Amino acid sequence: MTENFSLEDLKQKFAENKSFRISTIAIGILAVLVLGFLSYRQWIWKPDNEKSKETYFVSLNAIANEGNNTAMDTSKSGAKTDPIKKLQKSVKKYDGKIGGEVSKYLLATQYMRKGKYKEALVLLENVSVEDTYVRIEVIGLQGDCQSELKNYEKAYLLYQEAAESNENDFTSPMYLFKAGLIAEKLKKYDEAKSHYEKIATIYPKSFYAKEKNLEAYIARNSK
Repeated sequence: MTENFSLEDLKQKFAENKSFRISTIAIGILAVLVLGFLSYRQWIWKPDNEKSKETYFVSLNAIANEGNNTAMDTSKSGAKTDPIKKLQKSVKKYDGKIGGEVSKYLLATQYMRKGKYKEALVLLENVSVEDTYVRIEVIGLQGDCQSELKNYEKAYLLYQEAAESNENDFTSPMYLFKAGLIAEKLKKYDEAKSHYEKIATIYPKSFYAKEKNLEAYIARNSK
């Protein structure tokens, strides 16, 4: 049966009952924290998160037009932008937000272009994005970095993971092919053959099935 307390009853119970007093205080603190979190998301995190998305567009423009590694920054009249420096600032300022996470991914690709595979790996291992294809690409790029660093076992596992993530006609055959090449380096010829055969049978319309001579790859691993 539910008790009906008057204001005076509540005051008296609060004063006399230690357990009631502690639980009341705890509930009050929790309510304040929840309201604070919701307010933060609505008025600070959300606008800041949206703003973060704008930060990598200048860098994308700089990368696309890269000649001497600089391009015009439309946000500053006459200024020049180094995409790497711009992305580094974005990662630092918006880490954990959409713009910061995408900037990590883009910055990692720039490090890879310059042969800085260890630096790229640190970023890629900490990228958190919702987009399925970007997530797959992040795994695949980690495989590329490990391959360049001659960590072939790690690269092999990452390529297989990327190939099996959300199987489709674009990313799956690409990473199956890379997994096949690494399997050959590791002298896992049966596994390499299996990867090439899977491309040919499951993804016959893919670029790798049409443009790569898969029969030759299969044949050289059938000995």
